[in-house]
Amino acid sequence: MTHIPVKDTLRIALVGDYNHDVVAHQAIPLAIDDAAAVLEITADYDWLATSEITSGDDLVGYDAIWVVPASPYKNPEGAFIAIQYARENAIPFLGTCGGFQHAIIEYARHVLGYENAAHQETDSEGKMVIVPLTCSLVEQTASIELRPNTLIAKAYGQPEISEGYHCNYGIAEDFAAKLEKGDLRVTGWDEEGEIRAVELVSHPFFVATLFQHERNALAGRPVPLVQALLRAAYD
Repeated sequence: MTHIPVKDTLRIALVGDYNHDVVAHQAIPLAIDDAAAVLEITADYDWLATSEITSGDDLVGYDAIWVVPASPYKNPEGAFIAIQYARENAIPFLGTCGGFQHAIIEYARHVLGYENAAHQETDSEGKMVIVPLTCSLVEQTASIELRPNTLIAKAYGQPEISEGYHCNYGIAEDFAAKLEKGDLRVTGWDEEGEIRAVELVSHPFFVATLFQHERNALAGRPVPLVQALLRAAYD
């Protein structure tokens, strides 16, 4: 067990539109509680609806930000504000499923210069960087190869993992190559070489996955990336 000295309670912002029927939303509180117990710390979380976020001021005081699954969000701009705030202020960040997709768009818009970067599920115009998957990953489980010596590989402690999905959208093939030219690096691929995880190498902890690793908490299994998020928030 890894022990972290006692500090004030961690505050985690869960950005997304809470819906009890969403399996990932059921799992996330358990994942946080389990990770906090392993690290012997106290962590509280607030669900922040995307419609509640209008500026970075709405996120001041949080030690970590997690943009959660279940998009399309009611107010996508709220998710983008949260991602940009975490990225620019070195706040530990985790994005899963919809959070992964919106992190890619935010980075494309504000770092790579694709001001019209768009999500094909919700947008009819612009540069589509998030598009329908060739094969749906709704309620699918698959293997992911992890890039060595990355945050995600260190969290899992192994080069290959198997995780579950609930999504129909991923990164457009013609945009994928652009990521290797900046600081947002691909750190996880499926067996076909499709991107399944990214992290920002110029940031203390900025990790996004298309898969929903938080679901492991529902089966009583550890959730390594949530432990890593909380640890980063304390560091």
